[in-house]
Amino acid sequence: ESIEVVIQNQNLRVKTGVLNEILAEAVVLQQPPTDKGKRLKLYYITQVSVKPPTFVIFCNDKELFHFSYQRYIENKIREAFGFSGTSIRILIRERSEKEQ
Repeated sequence: ESIEVVIQNQNLRVKTGVLNEILAEAVVLQQPPTDKGKRLKLYYITQVSVKPPTFVIFCNDKELFHFSYQRYIENKIREAFGFSGTSIRILIRERSEKEQ
C-alpha cells in the first residue's frame, strides 16, 4: 500500500497557479534573504517533470537564493502536497524583470 502512495506521489503533477499560491504564501511568512542591500525576488514556480517531481523557480539573482531558503520552499511544497517517499528536485533559474 505504501508503495502505491509513493508511485502516486512520483506521478503527481501540480498546476502552476496552485504552486504560485504556495510560493506567495511562503514568501509572506518568510521573506527571501538579502545580501548587501540586494533583495531576492521570486517571480514564479512551475513543475517541469515527474519521476522525480521537478520544479523550476524563476528569480532575479540565483546567487541570492540560499540553500536553506530552497529547503524552506521544498518543505512548503511537501506540506501542501505530501510527496512522501519521493525526492523533489528544485532548480533555480534567473530571469530579468524585463523578461517578465
